[in-house]
Amino acid sequence: MRIPLTLCTAMAMAAAWMPTAQAQPAPGQVTTGVLAGFCGNSASEAERGFCQGFLIGAGQYHVEVSRPGGSPSVFCLPTPAPSLEQAQADFVTWSQAHPQYAGDKAIDGLMRWSANAYPCPPPPAAPTRPRARR
Repeated sequence: MRIPLTLCTAMAMAAAWMPTAQAQPAPGQVTTGVLAGFCGNSASEAERGFCQGFLIGAGQYHVEVSRPGGSPSVFCLPTPAPSLEQAQADFVTWSQAHPQYAGDKAIDGLMRWSANAYPCPPPPAAPTRPRARR
């Protein structure tokens, strides 16, 4: 049976994205440290692509689940929003400054960074009702 070229290409790309033996996460889990390493590796187009796809996917998911009536926002992007490349570089810098989170799941570290980098304003205070006089 012949395996299509696209499947072989996809398998080769997936193998290129796998972490090295030095930083093995739990099976099926990419850690914050591994993701930051991918994001900071300017020599590897595959790793940068994985990083950018992860950031975009996480951001799009966050937007969808934090719409009105959904979950509260973890972070709030400023206007204008930073470029993907700037966010990527800032995440790498944050990760290097916070090595205690390197072993956390990548999504947990990314959301921790996002909440720190782009905090949401506090919700408006609930209007107070004047007390009835007796």
